[in-house]
Amino acid sequence: MTTTRKKHPYVAASILTLLFCLLAATAHAAGFKRLDIPADANGPAMKAMVWTPCAEPAEDVPFGPYILHGRRDCPTVGEKLPLVVISHGHTGSFLGHHDLAETLANAGFVVAAINHPGDSFADPSRSGDMSAFIERPTDIKRLIGYMLSAAPDAAKIDPQRIGFFGFSRGGYTGLVLAGGVPDFLHADVPCPDPRPSVCDEVERGDVPTQPLPADPRIKAYVIADPFNVFPAASDLNNVTAPIQVWASQYGGDGVLPHSAPALARTLPRKPDYHFVPDSAHFAFLAPCAEAMKEKMREICVDEHGFDRVAFHKAFDASVLAFFQANLR
Repeated sequence: MTTTRKKHPYVAASILTLLFCLLAATAHAAGFKRLDIPADANGPAMKAMVWTPCAEPAEDVPFGPYILHGRRDCPTVGEKLPLVVISHGHTGSFLGHHDLAETLANAGFVVAAINHPGDSFADPSRSGDMSAFIERPTDIKRLIGYMLSAAPDAAKIDPQRIGFFGFSRGGYTGLVLAGGVPDFLHADVPCPDPRPSVCDEVERGDVPTQPLPADPRIKAYVIADPFNVFPAASDLNNVTAPIQVWASQYGGDGVLPHSAPALARTLPRKPDYHFVPDSAHFAFLAPCAEAMKEKMREICVDEHGFDRVAFHKAFDASVLAFFQANLR
């Protein structure tokens, strides 16, 4: 498996996990459905997408600008299924990693992703505020609580086998849930132009003074190109769960190229670390349909000869293998 320039070093190591993924996919398709999570005392209503194992054959289904591969509203197959929750990046979407969700569901996982209120493509109203960073971990805790109690498939989920995938700000979200204590005042994060209000809030010292909520229900984490506001080793002392970290070569969208490598070196438990040559930040988003490439070139079109389709086959298989190994 190669890009148009050269063979990436992680591809050969992923052949066995890719074969495992393909064999697992023969057993199920990915069923998917939309869910609305009601508001409660901890936050507003949230929109979610859920993927589950399905016995029917998959088909391509247009969904907004995306093409999903699975079956809409397919009955869920299996019992005591592991759950993986997904946190998107800055103004992202619950569909931004749909290919990974489909891979996991094909292999017998329940996968749930939300649009973070105020920091999503559908609602970016607070994406530049500190409140978006404060509330993200609670959003995921509420998602897990809903999936284990009120969701249609709650009885089929094993509450002892919960994993997390986060990209960019979603990576920050996962590190907080794993026990990390963000240090916004000393983080190596540039302020973009135009300047968002969060930069002024940090300058004034208007940052959280109490630890943000962790979630011990989550047993394993995959973090892709994280927004790193954990500059000191002491910020991550409590992060002891198994973690897989992915780093792009060039970064982007506020994530500096050295952010993920620095994080990997700082974690108290050595992570399963992957550096992706020739990639930029948005390479971790699902490959885009042709029509979407025309409208959203910034997030869809890769430079440096990077082959996103080939990369995601190896990436999805490696993430699946990590969760299979750590959510036994």
